[in-house]
Amino acid sequence: MKNHTKTIIAVIIGITILIGGGWLINERRYPNVPAFDDHFTRKFLNKDKKVDDGFYEFKSKTGQYTMWFPEEYQVSHKNREDYGVNNDSYESWWAVYNEEVEGKKQANYIKTEFLTSNPADESIHVEALFKRRFGLSVPNKIENSQTRIYYQSAYIYFKGTEKHVIVDKKKHIPNTYLAHVADKRSNKILQISFDSSDKYKCGDEEKKQDWFLKMLKNIHFNEGK
Repeated sequence: MKNHTKTIIAVIIGITILIGGGWLINERRYPNVPAFDDHFTRKFLNKDKKVDDGFYEFKSKTGQYTMWFPEEYQVSHKNREDYGVNNDSYESWWAVYNEEVEGKKQANYIKTEFLTSNPADESIHVEALFKRRFGLSVPNKIENSQTRIYYQSAYIYFKGTEKHVIVDKKKHIPNTYLAHVADKRSNKILQISFDSSDKYKCGDEEKKQDWFLKMLKNIHFNEGK
């Protein structure tokens, strides 16, 4: 009886070791970066496609677009409102990265919303978006072969409930970046913003803008869907 019990225990230990070893081998297949440390975030990413330093390809669950996703961020999913998708017509998500700046933790956020809109109303929607957020009617605009990209940055702060916006970078380094990216071949759009708290490393503004524009220029809408 004792030998039988010992055999059962040995088998259980062996199975546990095999399962644990298999899990460890599987985990080692993923890049050692924060984005892949989170099981929810890795569902969107192509582990074999590091598109540039610090970025991996992100595939929307709608099947409608891909973009570059920064490796230090994780897609939030604790609450129901953190991530939302409606078949192939709508998706919203936000991702967070907690960075240490001057000895203090700073939360950085990326928020996106994929939807469709009548291209004939593009100027109206763009004006409304940037006016609501920055008080501006005409943002910066760049184009590539596939998309029209409208973007702007500013420093936003509140005194009580009163919102203040400083667009002039000479007066204050921006803490908010916003973009509206429209597909030239369809009615698909992606609105994306980046927000952080007030702490910045010296000379960070130009790097932050280049980083944000890199994401915008590498948003690709899929054809035929």
